[in-house]
Amino acid sequence: MKKALVIGGTQFFGKRLVRNLVDSGWDVTIATRGRTPDPFGDSVQRLIIDREDRKTLEEAFGSTDTFYDCVFDQSCYSPIEVKDALEVLKGRVGHYLFTSTMSVYDYGTSKKETEYDPYTYPIELKSRREYIGVSGYKETKRQAEAVLFQTGDVPATAFRFPLVIGEDDYTGRLQFHVDRVKAGLPIGIDNPESRLGYIDSEDAARFIQFAADQKLQGPYNPGSPGDLSLQELLDRIAHAANTEAIIVPSTEKESTSPYNFEASLSPDVSKAVATGFEFRKLDDVMDGLIQYYLQTE
Repeated sequence: MKKALVIGGTQFFGKRLVRNLVDSGWDVTIATRGRTPDPFGDSVQRLIIDREDRKTLEEAFGSTDTFYDCVFDQSCYSPIEVKDALEVLKGRVGHYLFTSTMSVYDYGTSKKETEYDPYTYPIELKSRREYIGVSGYKETKRQAEAVLFQTGDVPATAFRFPLVIGEDDYTGRLQFHVDRVKAGLPIGIDNPESRLGYIDSEDAARFIQFAADQKLQGPYNPGSPGDLSLQELLDRIAHAANTEAIIVPSTEKESTSPYNFEASLSPDVSKAVATGFEFRKLDDVMDGLIQYYLQTE
């Protein structure tokens, strides 16, 4: 039986990943702060850690010599946190799989994996609290990838996910748009022509496990092929709701779109598709979720 350590994994597609691993017969341990209840009962083992406190990792993992075939890192937000995990688990990891983001790229559409090179990016170790705002989020994930690929002595994979959407999306970002269009309320967007990429939450979880099973290495852009502008997204919602979308400048926080990016950002997913994994079509994912949210009170 293969052993998996999932660091994080109690929210959104992390829960799907854990459930899929358990259902596939993996022996799963989840390591979290223990603050978010999980639905896995006695089907998983649990360890309590704080990614910002290395001592908690040493206490949790130091008392055992367990070898993990795969470590799925779902909760890293600084290069120091990757460094600590790699050092504390040294010699006991077969494959390290890291949840990154398409935000490692500069703005643009159809961004290829080669457009950010974590193997040569200069490393600068900082804590997660030193990375502020959107620019900080982009840099912390770049740095985390750089530490993983340059200093890790294990096979590694980084998943540069676009916007993850699904019925289980606790952030409510897509639902925000549906609810406001349905209610006839304005949505603050500064650049309606910005194009964004998306992936279904179940596809995200399945591709992570697929990468583990297939022993894929290096960076990958998983996602539904194609992208949508914010204007196209709101037009699609308005059509489904038989109303009109009202777009205004983002002057008020409560009405500003959580997708109000400075510019377009979408990945080229051809490398991930070439592995043989079948991602759901973007139209199918988006139309299904719009209908789901329209029917949700």
